[in-house]
Amino acid sequence: MATLPLRADDPRIEQIFRKQRAKQAAVKRTTATERIAKLERLRAAIIEREAAIRNAMFKDFRKPATEVDLTEVYASLVEIKDAIRSLHKWMKPQRVGTPMSLFGTRSWIHHEPRGVVLIIGPWNYPFQLVIAPLVAAIAAGNCVICKPSELTEHTSALLTELLGKVFPEDEVAVVEGGPAETQRLLALPFDHFFFTGSTRVGRIVAEAAAKHLASTTLELGGKSPAVVDDSADLASTANRLVWGKFVNGGQTCIAPDYVLVSEQRQAALVDELRRAIAAMYGATEDDRRNSPDLCRVINTRNFDRLMKMLDDSVSQGAKIEIGGGSDAQERYIAPTVLTNVAPGSAVMAEEIFGPILPILTYKKLADVAPQITARDKPLALYVFAEDQAVIDSIVADTTAGGTCINNAVIHFANPNLPFGGIGPSGSGSYHGHYGFRAFSHERAVLRQGRIDVLKSVYPPYGPKVSKMIKWMFKLFA
Repeated sequence: MATLPLRADDPRIEQIFRKQRAKQAAVKRTTATERIAKLERLRAAIIEREAAIRNAMFKDFRKPATEVDLTEVYASLVEIKDAIRSLHKWMKPQRVGTPMSLFGTRSWIHHEPRGVVLIIGPWNYPFQLVIAPLVAAIAAGNCVICKPSELTEHTSALLTELLGKVFPEDEVAVVEGGPAETQRLLALPFDHFFFTGSTRVGRIVAEAAAKHLASTTLELGGKSPAVVDDSADLASTANRLVWGKFVNGGQTCIAPDYVLVSEQRQAALVDELRRAIAAMYGATEDDRRNSPDLCRVINTRNFDRLMKMLDDSVSQGAKIEIGGGSDAQERYIAPTVLTNVAPGSAVMAEEIFGPILPILTYKKLADVAPQITARDKPLALYVFAEDQAVIDSIVADTTAGGTCINNAVIHFANPNLPFGGIGPSGSGSYHGHYGFRAFSHERAVLRQGRIDVLKSVYPPYGPKVSKMIKWMFKLFA
């Protein structure tokens, strides 16, 4: 499969869409065994290219090989394994109960593919966040066009080569390119649009889908808070916050975006964060700059945005407790922790999406939920506490796409949990069975047997029918 170049008049995008539309009926009829064979070919191709995947992402934004293995390759293989193991069960008709008023019938849910679907991937996890939804779409029996991010050109080229070797173009295709290609794809009447990225672009995708009355899954972002209660173990909390925040250079949609800690424990938490950063990335600024384990900011535009955010926040009174160093040529920003952060400061105005961690304080626990709910509903919320009453209170008084207690980010790795946002942080969910459902239409089926109790209420209506309806209401309603 050839890469599609940036040409506004290139007809191949529409041609591929028409090919997939023509093939969809045949793909819809594939069995679980046939779909599993496709997933097994995909798994083998990924394993064969592990070194190439690492190399592509190092070229794109110097992502460490171990992080590539853990967050891109392993995470993708887990999704494939779960689908292979479970697909026969997922595809089985799901029997449901039938009320007594419909005695003589039986009912079930039949899962059928949505049709031809579009998957638009992001640049921050450019491999896994294309492959994971693709696995679900294949499992559900769809034809798929994938649009990886143009900001990670080496990974996008690898996806084109890999998927082109595994699948015929009329079943799975990759369209490379930038905004022009994306706009042309959004204009096509896909049956489902799956998008991972910013809330701003998510609105554009939702608007495009609405023109076709198509369904959507929108995996967006937002400012995900981490609440540190006085009952939390600060050493383990700091370790988990540092890893969850600075993995992938902080460019993770569910990274802790800011921390809320009581005033009396802020200094102790900062000390533990300093220790954890030194242990993971180096004790000095030079050590951290030279660490092979710190990803770089994706491009100059995002680097400049983050540095302006940091500079503006400091000018508004924020104090740099840890880090603050940078190198524009390398697009390097040190793991940075801020205190004395005002709620209206620059780092609190939007999702950070970089290696900057603001710490805010609260006087009493009752102040925490109002600070969180005053903002848009986040994609994730983290609670660090040993006191169960505190955990229950925060979960009950807030809303988030997902919640992780006494750790950060790792809820994403459980295929048995739905992953998705709410409101501005997204709509719909996927992973495991939830991904299969996201790319399936749950078709209701009812079959009438020989006994038909409802024929007693057919016209012509009269006293006998009225009496029968009243009897049914009394008995069944």
